[in-house]
Amino acid sequence: MEIFWSVLWNNVLPLSVMIAIGVTLQRAFSLDIKTLSRLNFYLFSPAIIFKLLYTTEISLEVIGNVLLFFLVFMILLFGAVEAVVRLRRLEGGMRGAMRNSVLFYNSANYGIPLNQLAFAANPFTLSVQVLIMMMQSLIPNTWGIYSVNAHRSSGRMIVRTIARQPVIYAIPLAFLMRGFDIPLAGFLATPLDYLADAFTGTALITLGVQIGSMRWSYKGLMLKDVLISCGTRLIIGPLLALLVVWMLGIEGIMAKALIVSSAVPTSLSSVLLAVEFDNEPEFASQVVFVSTVLSIITVTFVIFALRI
Repeated sequence: MEIFWSVLWNNVLPLSVMIAIGVTLQRAFSLDIKTLSRLNFYLFSPAIIFKLLYTTEISLEVIGNVLLFFLVFMILLFGAVEAVVRLRRLEGGMRGAMRNSVLFYNSANYGIPLNQLAFAANPFTLSVQVLIMMMQSLIPNTWGIYSVNAHRSSGRMIVRTIARQPVIYAIPLAFLMRGFDIPLAGFLATPLDYLADAFTGTALITLGVQIGSMRWSYKGLMLKDVLISCGTRLIIGPLLALLVVWMLGIEGIMAKALIVSSAVPTSLSSVLLAVEFDNEPEFASQVVFVSTVLSIITVTFVIFALRI
């Protein structure tokens, strides 16, 4: 019960307050959500990824184990969501929206605080979570863009769009600068801190603005698809992660950190993609909101089952 209240108080309620602010601002001023989305996509998100990779101590062994886990896990998770897409006979943009809602999970502004809470600010488990966050930032900016555009754009246009994403350059740059011990000049470090700190708040307000501008559908196909997505993300996800760590022989605190990292709700990236490329934004927003609320129960159960 203590874990339940900790997750509620430290994770879900702060997120909900920021989302509510976004809803209120949208109702009062009718904000331009495209501008907010682009600020997150092209500025704040690359900044926080670069900062965390540049400042976090990560060993090569941890990098190898985490990346192998992530590869196998994502293959299995893709198989699960693809089965959902085919069984539900989804078409057009909804296919990509469903895939993104399950494959992209909130490893940054939900996953990192949760990791710090569950593992008492352990630097080793933080390095694991930062690597997961790195991959979860890279994939929406590559596969995610392809997924929401494949049904309406040519391959060449999609490649050009992906090539314009700053995140795919921020990741190798951070590793190179850290690997060669290249210091970041003070006049650049301070703006980087400002931009990185702005990511979470701006992304959550963007979600609130999207929620405030849409009509909710509590019945019919939309609600059913939202609940199926949440179930796949919050229940099937951790079960597959458990299977993968067992298959790969990963044990101890790393195994627990990887399973916890897979249990978080749907990422804001799915909303930002949906808004930026006009692909089922209402479905994406509802999944993020509902999965975040339901994660109070599911994440608590995962932490309890792992006896952290």
